[in-house]
Amino acid sequence: MPGVKVLDVDFQWFPGMASSQKRKSIKSLHHSTEALGVSPILEVSSKSEEEVGVLLSAFNLMIETGNKKYRFSVESAFQASKVFERGGPYVDLLNRSSIEAKRDIRIKESGNVVGFNFFGREFPIKPRTYFYDWIYVNALKQNKELASASVGYSGFSDIEFNPKKSINCQAYSLALYVSLISTGMLDEALSTPHNFLKIAYQSDSKESLDAVQSNLLF
Repeated sequence: MPGVKVLDVDFQWFPGMASSQKRKSIKSLHHSTEALGVSPILEVSSKSEEEVGVLLSAFNLMIETGNKKYRFSVESAFQASKVFERGGPYVDLLNRSSIEAKRDIRIKESGNVVGFNFFGREFPIKPRTYFYDWIYVNALKQNKELASASVGYSGFSDIEFNPKKSINCQAYSLALYVSLISTGMLDEALSTPHNFLKIAYQSDSKESLDAVQSNLLF
């Protein structure tokens, strides 16, 4: 069965917002991880020194609807699909850049996220990374060159991810894609959101499954 192994790694952190500082931290992280036997490693963020790592960032990875009528980034799709206690989904964010969608004031002022609604298809908030992983993996399948390049790596990192502040991690989603490919279960997992939930998380939770509509947009 597919699965992702998460490693906690001690490395030297170089403080500062400059890209040069981030890249020093990335090199330190990768050096420590390689010492554990994981190599090669791809940084998946705008700070990656490899072009493929930058393009695989959720801010840059693009996704199209089945009829190719709409095209937007994974990040914009994720933000535009959030349903809050006091509003949403704010579908106009599909037409915004990734950074504009993430920083939209409504995202911060509408209360807690209670679910996701993507073109009328509803997703629960548990498992916590379910919707984000689903949309990222779908997007990557559409981008065949990037998908092909990603399978040559043994591990992935995201220097921007802070587990104390964030839930979703693009490096995790990419690792999940590679796991689904390596086990030959990608097509089955993406055949319906229901199957993705069962295969990616080995979940048969009736509460979660009942909340998933089984018609796939892509």
